[in-house]
Amino acid sequence: MNNCPSALAEPVTDDSHPLTQPFTGASPYDTYVHASVLNSLQHPLTEAPDEMGFLVTTQVMELWFTLIVYEWRSARVAFAKDDLHAAMDALVRSRRALTALNGAWAPIAALTPAQFNGFRAAFGQASGFQSAMYRHMEFLLGDKSSGMLRAHRGDPAVHEALAEAYREPSLYDEVLAFLHRQGLPVPRSVRERDVTSPYTSEPGVVDVWRHIYAGPQHHPHLALGELLTDIAELVTRWRFEHVLVVRRAMGSKPGSAGSAGLAWLEKRAARPVFPELWEVRGDV
Repeated sequence: MNNCPSALAEPVTDDSHPLTQPFTGASPYDTYVHASVLNSLQHPLTEAPDEMGFLVTTQVMELWFTLIVYEWRSARVAFAKDDLHAAMDALVRSRRALTALNGAWAPIAALTPAQFNGFRAAFGQASGFQSAMYRHMEFLLGDKSSGMLRAHRGDPAVHEALAEAYREPSLYDEVLAFLHRQGLPVPRSVRERDVTSPYTSEPGVVDVWRHIYAGPQHHPHLALGELLTDIAELVTRWRFEHVLVVRRAMGSKPGSAGSAGLAWLEKRAARPVFPELWEVRGDV
């Protein structure tokens, strides 16, 4: 057994200790993490005790969206370079971030209608579907929408960043292009499709994944398929968790900013992510 005392077990009481010396400005930790900025961004508009949790949960999710977009963009670049190892690493990191994102619902998952109504009116026309970073995630998944892009025209910097994601191939487009360069028969219609259109299932791509899943069980392409399936499942779970949170807090009432609320979320949640990976499982 190690009897050495932990440096963190005892409080620092020595005034000469480096940790007790005054900083010349902000602490190095704050300079790097910007914690004071993050901690200053919560401005509840009501006295409702649950509004703070709603604000923090929403802001934390935005940070997870940012990380997931970063990782998916990294993976997309790696696929374009035929660097499967780097692409898989980025996808694994994004899987961890998605798991954390799903866990972020916990502080508001059990809001009652009365608790939600205590602050709902305060955010007026604000709605989660207006999140540009979440829309960026969906564009990377191949769920493109010119209407959702148009909604952000009033903010030029946000609009241009999102427009870039709209015009570029999705993560899944780059996966399929990579598989084609690896000798798999991805149809030309898929490889040359209009990438600003929403991706829909293609029988020829089902055939590609069927070939992969019928092959050696330790092949890197099968591992890629399973990793993408993990990501698709986690995204779908996040969407359905959103449905449950809204159903519990407000039922079938209309949503903010004129959306259909629960009905709109249920429709979005039902859209498959990487559809052929789900279809092929019945053929294996």
